[in-house]
Amino acid sequence: MSRIALLLGVHAHQPVGNFAEVVDDAHRRCYRPFIETLHGYPDFKFTVHFSGWLLDYLLAHFPQDMALLHEMVARGQAELFGAGDTEPVLAVIPNRDRIGQVKALSGKLEKKLGARPKGAWLTERVWEATVVPALVDAGIDYVTVDDYHFLCTGKRIEELNGFYTTEEDGRRLDLFPISEALRYRLPFSPAEEAVRYIESQAQMEQEVAAVYFDDIEKFGIWPETYEWVYEKGWLKQFIEGVLASPIIRTQRYDEYHAQAKTRGVVYLPTASYIEMNEWTLPAQAANTYANLVAEAKQQGRFEQHKAFLRGGIWKNFLTRYPESNWMHKRMLGLSQRLHALHGHAKHAELLDLLYQAQANDAYWHGLFGGLYLPHLRRAVYNAMVPLERRLDELDQRPAREVYDLDLDGQDELLLHNESLQAIFRLDGSATVAELDAYALNHNFGDSLARQDEHYYRKIHLGEQNHAHDGEGIASAHDRVNFKHAIGPEDMQVDQHPRAMFRDSWLDADQPESHTPPFALDYQEVDSTGLDARFEAAVEVLKVNKNFRLEGNVLTLHYHFGGEPRGWFGTEINLAMPSCDGPAGRYVFEGGIPGGFGQVFETEALQGITLADDVLGGSVALSASHRVQLHAAPHFSVSQSEAGFEKIMQAVTLKLAWPLSELNREMVLTLEIRRG
Repeated sequence: MSRIALLLGVHAHQPVGNFAEVVDDAHRRCYRPFIETLHGYPDFKFTVHFSGWLLDYLLAHFPQDMALLHEMVARGQAELFGAGDTEPVLAVIPNRDRIGQVKALSGKLEKKLGARPKGAWLTERVWEATVVPALVDAGIDYVTVDDYHFLCTGKRIEELNGFYTTEEDGRRLDLFPISEALRYRLPFSPAEEAVRYIESQAQMEQEVAAVYFDDIEKFGIWPETYEWVYEKGWLKQFIEGVLASPIIRTQRYDEYHAQAKTRGVVYLPTASYIEMNEWTLPAQAANTYANLVAEAKQQGRFEQHKAFLRGGIWKNFLTRYPESNWMHKRMLGLSQRLHALHGHAKHAELLDLLYQAQANDAYWHGLFGGLYLPHLRRAVYNAMVPLERRLDELDQRPAREVYDLDLDGQDELLLHNESLQAIFRLDGSATVAELDAYALNHNFGDSLARQDEHYYRKIHLGEQNHAHDGEGIASAHDRVNFKHAIGPEDMQVDQHPRAMFRDSWLDADQPESHTPPFALDYQEVDSTGLDARFEAAVEVLKVNKNFRLEGNVLTLHYHFGGEPRGWFGTEINLAMPSCDGPAGRYVFEGGIPGGFGQVFETEALQGITLADDVLGGSVALSASHRVQLHAAPHFSVSQSEAGFEKIMQAVTLKLAWPLSELNREMVLTLEIRRG
């Protein structure tokens, strides 16, 4: 009789720094009902992976549910999968951190849930052969990757019903190909249809495996899935249908791996799941790729040719988004500093901070991925800023350094004292790219520029939801929803990074047009002082721009030579954690004129405070002479499984003042206050 082993695995993850109410809702709609349902069917074997941060949260807040999972592990029903503890993309962190991250989660699973994993989940199913040695050295025997990865090697789909073996640097690792057909059916197709499909894959001559591993959030968090999976009973129907089948038997991955033999050696290309091919590409290239895919589908050639219609790789996000690349290179530098310390100084607390800074979510963006979410980027800096401060205490670095931090071909200047760190771009803009407040563990330069996105095309076309064929529900990949009204002005592309103190000059003789951007040259000084000096000549105007770091204050002194005339202005983008929420507000002349999500203007500003309860502090801006102020929220348009939305990234303060022979100086200060 033909038989098939169903290897069903689910992956549960929440980003480091996610809001507690979001995690609680995910638990209510997904994690709890899934665990409770599976617990009621002891004969249904399955595999589960919880990322370390989420596991810690659930153990602390929902111990009874975790006790059910522990029981299922103990009775042999559930297998635990490992991974990097904070869910990093292993391919983009140093090898030493790959091993450390995997061992950290494996140890946590053994201590908290009673079993050390043999298998591992790869974050976003990103595969690079370079991760093999670290996985094996950390005690992992096998991982799951998409069947798409195998198709790219020339394998046929009917060959992908077991596991294969690869090697790198003398280490062997076995690879299970996840069935795309199953991923698209579970849980979106009716339960009986999904069971019939699994049965149809059985073979008479040998027992084969139906390999499934996908996000557990599809079982309750994606749109319509809670009602479908639990209220309408899809999960119970599926489990009971599988258990009643004379052909299917459920197995854990470790059981199947122990009894079956490898199908042979394979070498996979660098890849992720197929949708990632599009998301990693810049908008124009992504449009071209999407057109090729659409054309292949229309001509009925896509399934045959999809392995050869390849887009970008995950690392493209580091080239697409300068903000992601900046965070990544900052993280790499801190990892190098930490591991250069002598053994006793490598405190577990410091490793925890480094691992938090390596969490994948804030580094990328597609239908998922949290680069566009300020609170997730903030979580990365909330780890990096205190880590850097602690490293300075253990091994003090120079207060003044110049090097190419982000590998873009242009140097940066780093100045720091006991309170603040300012990082200046030496690319001619003389802007502040990062301003860290050690007392607040916060980077005020953590904003995001608007750039063209592939999904803007869907917004422009006003596409509607794609209907699901037949019964069942539609996947999030097939939906087009709008959480906010979005207009063309919301998708205007920024021409420059959203930095601090980007200057402009309006010539009085040409009042209708701003002077094109002018280059401010960095002036080398024989000094260890915490100052940064720049100068420029633009038409009749000479500009000296001098920064100084003192205590918790960043001071900027402008001096204008030549023939001062017209208007001069500078733009300051400040990352305020409250964004457009109720906890962030302006304090001006003893009153509160509005919150950060509102526009505020005044013709006569000398001082204003931005108070932020989420931050636990404030920023006080002052000017030596009265200036015009236009303050407004900076929004970007993002996509998620819930639809298109506008997300506030920063407060944009535009200051402007007239120049004349009698008005050659301007001093601006930013004072960072705690409490």
